Amino acid sequence: MKIILKEDVKKIGKAGELLTVSDGYARNYLFPRDLAVEATPSEMKKLKQKQDVKEQKQNRVENDAKKAAERLKDLVVQVRVKVGESGKLYGSVTNKDIADAIKDSTGIDIDKRKIELKEQVKTTGEHTAHIRLHQDVAFDLRFQVLE
Repeated sequence: MKIILKEDVKKIGKAGELLTVSDGYARNYLFPRDLAVEATPSEMKKLKQKQDVKEQKQNRVENDAKKAAERLKDLVVQVRVKVGESGKLYGSVTNKDIADAIKDSTGIDIDKRKIELKEQVKTTGEHTAHIRLHQDVAFDLRFQVLE
C-alpha cells in the first residue's frame, strides 16, 4: 500500500515522504495513530502543493540572505564599548554586540548565533567575524571596536 507520512516515524521515513508499506502495518499502526494517510490522487496533489510552498519559502530565505550579504560584505561596522584607562576593554565584544551594531547601522536583523568570532575580541581596533546567513551564504564581516 502506498502511503504519505504525516509525521516522522523511526526506521520508516520522514514527514511528507511517499512510501510503500504492507497493508496491515498501514491499517493497524500508521492510520490509527494518525501518522500517515493513504496516497490517493487528492493526497498526492496536497503533498505536491506543500512541497512547492516549502521550496518557494526556502528560495525566498536564500535570496534574502544573499541580498543582506551583498549589503554587508564591504561594510565596516562600528562597535562602541567601554574602555578602561589602560586601553583595555571591560569584558569582550560578543556576537550580540556585533549583531546589535549591524542592526543599528543598516537595519538588517541578524541572529547572534549566525556570527562566529575566531577569537575573543578584547582590544580596540579592526577585527573580522565570519557570518553564515544560510547554508550557501557566508562571508567575513569587518568591524571596528571603538571607545
